[in-house]
Amino acid sequence: METLISVIGGSNVDLSATLSDAFIAADSNPGHVEIGYGGVARNIAHNLSLLGARVQLLSIFGGDLFGGLLQDYCKQQGIDLHLSDKAPDARSGVYLCINNHGGEMIAAVADTEIIRTITPEWLEKRAGELNISDYIVADTNISEDAIRWLMENSTVPLFIDGVSSTKAHRVVNALHKCKLPYLHSLKLNLKEALAVTETSTYGEAAQQLLNMGVQHVYITLGSEGVYCRNAAEEWLFPALPGEVVNTTGAGDAFLAGVVYAYTKGIGFPQTAQYGLMAARATLMSPKAVNPNIANILL
Repeated sequence: METLISVIGGSNVDLSATLSDAFIAADSNPGHVEIGYGGVARNIAHNLSLLGARVQLLSIFGGDLFGGLLQDYCKQQGIDLHLSDKAPDARSGVYLCINNHGGEMIAAVADTEIIRTITPEWLEKRAGELNISDYIVADTNISEDAIRWLMENSTVPLFIDGVSSTKAHRVVNALHKCKLPYLHSLKLNLKEALAVTETSTYGEAAQQLLNMGVQHVYITLGSEGVYCRNAAEEWLFPALPGEVVNTTGAGDAFLAGVVYAYTKGIGFPQTAQYGLMAARATLMSPKAVNPNIANILL
């Protein structure tokens, strides 16, 4: 039977500006602007669909023009939206980022308030269909209470993406409040990992997260690769070579690659290598999701 993956969290319209030259503060900078479709959960779902998985996205779309465009685009990519909702009076999620002329992000603003309406009660209504999935993936755009509900009620492997230093704290807070926390895998970047654990190295951060109840920790290190650790072993894999066109979505692709590897029976830590391949595919594309990811990863 085809693998079913439920992905929960943000879906946004992405506005990505890349500068032509060095950034000049408080001035109009020449460059080009791309309009696309993003959101951490939506990006993960899109990548997984391109890789051949059966994916259902649990998100909330606004009643504005962006909301309609997002829903139509998701359906075109083969993403099942029957567990998602539409909030007619709410504005859809928008992610705005500015990249330097080398493709590295300078700053970003994420308006994802609409996703906070994914509550434990909202998830409870969908519990039966969630737990017939083979895997559940969530981002931390959803509330701390919703994350805690997933940890306490998921009966299949649960993966979480930390999203940002601020939002990643929701995972740690939920872990502390759970009586028997269950989290198969947590993916953070280095800044997020150090912030939520108040440590100074990725090794210390990973150990602390394992002590909290996380089973597998993946800490992405940008150009340095990824550090991954579980109770039995730790590994540092170098980044794969490739031209960096745009960094937006690379972390989302990494987690999609990790989950995809698990669906193929690949175990830890080799799953991290698939994550790196997926991330590289995205780094080489101007879009948050590389439409050719399957040709690169498979």
